Amino acid sequence: MRTTKDMDYIFDLDGTEITIEERQKEIRKEVIDQYVACRKGRKMTQDELARRTGISRPNISRFESGNYNPSLEMMVRMAAALDMTVDVKLVKSEEA
Repeated sequence: MRTTKDMDYIFDLDGTEITIEERQKEIRKEVIDQYVACRKGRKMTQDELARRTGISRPNISRFESGNYNPSLEMMVRMAAALDMTVDVKLVKSEEA
């Protein structure tokens, strides 16, 4: 990893330089897509999810639109309301 004045960089397996911010956005989008698919698959509205979690509907909406970086606590509470669990793990790059 190298750091410049404005950005932190990582290198993927083929040596391509990407910013950590780019990778965070990709991961956030993947997580958001999973939550939205689960919520919609259960035909649950954001209002219902808010009621079940105690998280405000505007925060759920901001999360789903990508404008909110959720805490692990928020993700666990939303997953539980969807009858799911959160599984966070680190995986070697060559296995990803």
